[in-house]
Order: sequence, then C-alpha cells, then structure tokens
Amino acid sequence: MKKIGLFSKSAIMTVAAASMAVAGIAEACTGIALTGADGTPVRARTMEWGAFDLEASVTLVPRGYEMASKMPDGSDGASWKGKYGFVAATGLGRLLTTDGVNETGLSGGLFYLPGFADYPAFDPAQRGNSISPTDVMSYILANYSTVAEVREAMDTIRIVSVSEPALGFPAPVHYFVSDPSGAAIVIEVVNKEMKVYDAPLGVITNSPSYDWHLTNLRNYLNLSATALPTKTVAETDFAPLGSGSGMIGLPGDFTPPSRFVRAVAFTQSARETTGGYDTVREAFRILDNFNVPAHGVQHDEGSDHEGGLVLSSTQFTNAVDMEKKLFYYHTQHNRRVRVIDLNTIDFGSIGNEPIMLPMDTERVEDIKAVSFKR
Repeated sequence: MKKIGLFSKSAIMTVAAASMAVAGIAEACTGIALTGADGTPVRARTMEWGAFDLEASVTLVPRGYEMASKMPDGSDGASWKGKYGFVAATGLGRLLTTDGVNETGLSGGLFYLPGFADYPAFDPAQRGNSISPTDVMSYILANYSTVAEVREAMDTIRIVSVSEPALGFPAPVHYFVSDPSGAAIVIEVVNKEMKVYDAPLGVITNSPSYDWHLTNLRNYLNLSATALPTKTVAETDFAPLGSGSGMIGLPGDFTPPSRFVRAVAFTQSARETTGGYDTVREAFRILDNFNVPAHGVQHDEGSDHEGGLVLSSTQFTNAVDMEKKLFYYHTQHNRRVRVIDLNTIDFGSIGNEPIMLPMDTERVEDIKAVSFKR
C-alpha cells in the first residue's frame, strides 16, 4: 500500500468518510451574499444533497398561478394566487422550490436544519394560514416584494408539521430571504416557535439555530485578512512562513458551524468587485471552497447520473443578481454557467402553469477543444 505522509490512502479515505457521515454531509448547503462597488446585491448558495438525486430543474412560475399547501389530512391549508411570477431551482419533478427570485428581485432559499427545526402540529381551526415547510419559499416568492413584507407576513403564517413524501418525515429546514436593498432575514421554527432574525452578514448554513452561529463567531474574532507581523523572541526574528497567517485557526471541516465561520471570513475579506457579473463570479469563486466531493461512488440501478456516478454531493450552485433580476447556475455535471434573465419574461402572459426545464438537458461537461493552427 502506497503511503501518503503518515497515513495510508485507505486510512485517509476511511477517516474522511467517517467525518462526512458525522457531519451529516447529505445536506451541507452554504449561502452567502456579496455587494458590488456599484451596489449590486448578490445572493448565492450551494445545494448539497447526497441522499438521492434531486432531479434539479429550473422552473418558471407565472404571475397569478394558484397554489394550495396540502395538510396532513390531505386537505388544503393556506392557498394563494401569486401576485408575482418567479424563477426557481426546484426538485423531484414538482414545485418544490429550494431557491429562487421573483420579478421584483426578492430572492430566497431553504436550507436543512436537522435536529432543530420543530414545527407545531396542524390545527384544523387554523387551516387557512397553515403551510407545509417545503411550500414556504414558493409562497414567499409568489406574494412579496420586500423583506419587510415577508417579515410582516410571518406574523400571520403557521409553518406546520407536514410529512415530505421524499423523506418520510417533515423536512427540517430554515429559510434565508433577501431583497435588492440588501436587507436580509433568516426564518426558523424551533421548539414550535417561529423566529425571524436580521441577517446582515448574508451567511447561512445548517444546524444549530442561527443565533447559535452568531454566538460562535465570537470564538474567531482573531481572524484577519492581514498577515501576522514579524515577532522577535530571544533576539531572533520570526516571520510568518507565507501569506494567510492572519487566518490561522480558520476551521476547515464540512460541519455547519465551521462552514458558517469560513463563509463569514471569506465574504468579509473578499476582494472589491465592480458589480454585475464580476460580483456573481466572486460569489461562485468563494462557494467553490464549499463544494463537497462524492463520499462514495454510487451505482444505483436506474440512476439518472452519468454511468450511475455521483460526481459530488454539491448537486448545483446558483447565484442571484437581485438588482438586474438574473438567475445564474452551474451543476455538478456541467460547470458552464447558465443564466435566466427575468427581464425577458412576461410573467403575465406565459400561460397558467409552471414551465419546468431540467438544469442539465444532458449530463455531460461542456468542454471546448483547443487546437493549434498556423
């Protein structure tokens, strides 16, 4: 067995696999926000899900689309006719909105919160304002244009315990919402009580609850983009061995607390961007640090993955320019960036039903051959 440093390759793989299992790597999404020098507000996130193929699509939902949230008894809970059209990343061949932006620029996504999301039981007497956890993002994007409106609406909505068929239990999630002004909030239901937090850092990961992550940041106040100075000890000068010494102590594992700290460190120390796609590009570059490699090759019978191979637990990454209303994404199968311009869509005259397209029409990398010619 070839040795790599002090450990064999097999030992390293075993430790890595165990670490990922402990971290709950099936869902390890990371969300960030950046603002360009021209004021361009950008939200971006990775979508990690290693449990099964999300069959990710991009879905156009028309203005006026009518939707009702199903309750545990099969009846309709809250229902609405969308005031706004929106474009969303959806999963499992239905309007399960994981992320998106509406025609006003309001944007948001859902993120896993296992062990902490705890919803109240469905109360038939409050049927009209009850909504399932996986319908919340569709509801928000269809009905509101600002974070202030969403915050007010959360006073009247009950996110209740409704089992998600793909999981067999209620999806334990929380939500990040932002608008073109840069205002941002995190919405959680913990101990059956809804909490809404201001989120000026623009960062979200997974468990524990959002307020815990903010407290944990106090353990990392020493982090800096500036290198440590040379220090003299016993008449001997000791200089840092290289750049980046100000970030010594930055956690590097895949756990949600470590990713939260790392995301704050990277976004707060990011280079200044001009705005527009330059800011989107920087968001994608930062999120490359959070991509989760495949933790085991799966060859599931009937899998849609190329050759049955899961290339990464990061099934897709998307970014939203909320000012220009542009939805960008790339996937684990094709790193080419694609964009949907909401300004080119007439949400009021595209029909009555959502239009759903797979994120990858073909699950192959878009590779350009380069040749030398005289």
